[in-house]
Amino acid sequence: MRLSRRALGASALLAAPGLARAQAWQPSGPIRVVVPFAAGGTTDILARLYAQRLSETLGVPMLVENRGGGGGSIGADLVAKSPPDGQVLLFHNSTFSATTAVLEFNNRAPHSIERDFAPISLGALVPTVVLVHPSVPATNLAEWIAWARAQPRPPFYGSTGPGSAGHLVGEVLKRDGNFDMEHVPFRGASLLVQEMLAGRIPFGGDQLSSSLPHIRSGALRPIAIRSTSRSRMLPDIPTVAEQGFPNAGFLGWNGYFAPARTPEAAIVRLQAEIAAAARHPPLAARIEELGADPGGNSTAEFREMVHAQVAALRPIVASIGLRTE
Repeated sequence: MRLSRRALGASALLAAPGLARAQAWQPSGPIRVVVPFAAGGTTDILARLYAQRLSETLGVPMLVENRGGGGGSIGADLVAKSPPDGQVLLFHNSTFSATTAVLEFNNRAPHSIERDFAPISLGALVPTVVLVHPSVPATNLAEWIAWARAQPRPPFYGSTGPGSAGHLVGEVLKRDGNFDMEHVPFRGASLLVQEMLAGRIPFGGDQLSSSLPHIRSGALRPIAIRSTSRSRMLPDIPTVAEQGFPNAGFLGWNGYFAPARTPEAAIVRLQAEIAAAARHPPLAARIEELGADPGGNSTAEFREMVHAQVAALRPIVASIGLRTE
């Protein structure tokens, strides 16, 4: 499920002719881009960077709207139930795959990622990182587990909501590491990071882009990369798989979705514009400064990537028996 920067670039170049073919569709007014998390996290930052460029190329405002809660499922459900006309889009991240698998397992899925959404294109590949507060004497997962076992009560760990990627990873670590932690859900990564900086939540995960300043300042300590490969921004930090937890790591991404049954002409135009934006030098440079890789792959490639990730997570969720309230 890994995608190289070279492959992403090739996909974007192949998509360029589609821009000319898609000119028949034109948005009828401002486009709402729903980010299903609180403002300030990486997904929100990337959505706003893209919105600025896409507003210029589409000729209409791209209005980013934060609808946090439910591990991203509240905002996603809003888009799933919106008119399929290309005027309301979802900018989500890899937590979408996790919440899909978890909510299905709990028979509580308000929508289906395969049935109710039309994937458009990848916005960026974004590494995710496991963090601890510096008061915790741990520099890797083994040391964290040893410290957690020694505490009089299970320590807290935070996530961006029930069924989110962070929730799933935390439960995998608990099971495979044979120790305990207590889950605390938040409405977005920015809220989780605030509590970690204050020392009230000693352990959690975040997309690298938004946590990098706190890592560089020493306010938070990275102990593992949660994605499938090491980050070029933190090359000395091993992945969760390298530390003995292969089921706790998966590809981190952000990308665009429309409601199912959105006209093909709208999907083609939007994909081509997103791919062109990902190649726009100022935007691409800003994304890379955040430790991410610009996206812009084809609709078919993005759909295959997301659906394959969901399929891979379903048996992991079932094996844990992950329940949400």
